[in-house]
Amino acid sequence: MAEEQPEDISNTSPHSSITHSRHSPASPFHITEGSSAELERLLAVVEEIENASRPFENMSVILCTAGYDHTIRFWEALSGICSRTIQHPESQVNRLCITPDKKYLAAAGRHMVRLYDIKSSNPNPIMQFEGHTNNITGVAFHCEGKWMVTSSEDCTVRVWDTRSGQIQRNYQHTHPVNDVVIHPNQGELVSCDRGGNIRIWDLGESKCTHQLVPVEDVSMASVSVASDGSLLAAGNNLGDVYIWRMYQNHDSTTLLPCRVFKAHKDYLTRLLLSPDIKLLATCSADHTVRVWRIDMNEEHLEAIPQGESQSDTLNSSTSKSQPNLNGNSGSPQPKANPFMPGDASAYYQSRSTGSLASASQSMSASSFRALTDLITTRRPLPCDSVLDIHQRWVWDCAFSADSAYLVTVCSDHYARLWELGTATVIRQYNGHHRGAVCVALNDYSNPP
Repeated sequence: MAEEQPEDISNTSPHSSITHSRHSPASPFHITEGSSAELERLLAVVEEIENASRPFENMSVILCTAGYDHTIRFWEALSGICSRTIQHPESQVNRLCITPDKKYLAAAGRHMVRLYDIKSSNPNPIMQFEGHTNNITGVAFHCEGKWMVTSSEDCTVRVWDTRSGQIQRNYQHTHPVNDVVIHPNQGELVSCDRGGNIRIWDLGESKCTHQLVPVEDVSMASVSVASDGSLLAAGNNLGDVYIWRMYQNHDSTTLLPCRVFKAHKDYLTRLLLSPDIKLLATCSADHTVRVWRIDMNEEHLEAIPQGESQSDTLNSSTSKSQPNLNGNSGSPQPKANPFMPGDASAYYQSRSTGSLASASQSMSASSFRALTDLITTRRPLPCDSVLDIHQRWVWDCAFSADSAYLVTVCSDHYARLWELGTATVIRQYNGHHRGAVCVALNDYSNPP
């Protein structure tokens, strides 16, 4: 643990804001009655002095990047100037996440997450979360900062109390976990692993309620949930993207497969739904980021037609035993229920492992292998733009709050700010000496 404890962020309101007096009692200026213009001038001088003494306190846009040079860099988004550098000598930084109130930055490294005070010039972490035994691959905060979730190559997903640093939940995968996100309802987690599994965890019941396996033994690299909880998107190492509609009522979550397409011909490294749910960004080893347009009212976002022969192939497949959450062989999975041609469930394997129901048919993984060759023939989402000036692998991205801008980080050492309306770079951030692999951006005027 670090020497000092952070503020009690468990009681922080997601709509809290920092306010400061226009002039302090210790101000060197004595304000007397006079013209309003002179008063405003003096107040502006006081505010400038106060801001200079607290350089991070009034930052409305928090943008930071990190990577293999063992540094975390804070950037002035518009000027491109690096305003602060934090050394992270123990390991590379794999993921970054900013708390919704913009007070703290979590940096996920090899075995631990370090929590830094954004509004302080202190280069040391104020708290450390220790317990993982391998690289930490994902990190996200509860909307009020009460807890944090991490994923790791040690095959676990862990939930941490941000005040005490203690582990509250510890969920087991059978393969190294690549990513984890928090559902907007704050009661569910979605994680994915190198075995091709996507799992949904109910925090209240403390169990896995759904397991989705689009293609077995193909690493699922990244997952993203829409800001209103209406969509789940996932991408794998083949460059394929899978999208489900998510429906909720009081006691169940229903998943309806609606689209699958090849986004890249090389590894997909990260995918992210925009805050307004109109765009999907996919990063890849092919040196590009592709931005796909989503129309929630598009009827073709639903089931994808398929030929009768494919339906017959799927229905004739035999069942087999499936591993349970502990990796042991469970009861045989029932044979896939018959479905009509055009039933989107043919494209996804879904296993409901708890009391929550899934709309997708239960299928054996062998049913999917007959479909993998068809992936290039499936209609993709409309591609809005291709961001293609990166020189090497693109690892991560972050949308602005209004979904109009995207920040990308690349192995060519650069971070770039893109204006999506014109697909042009409006700012390039130069300072990393090795590959930049993660980015965090928070420019919300009020926390989401």
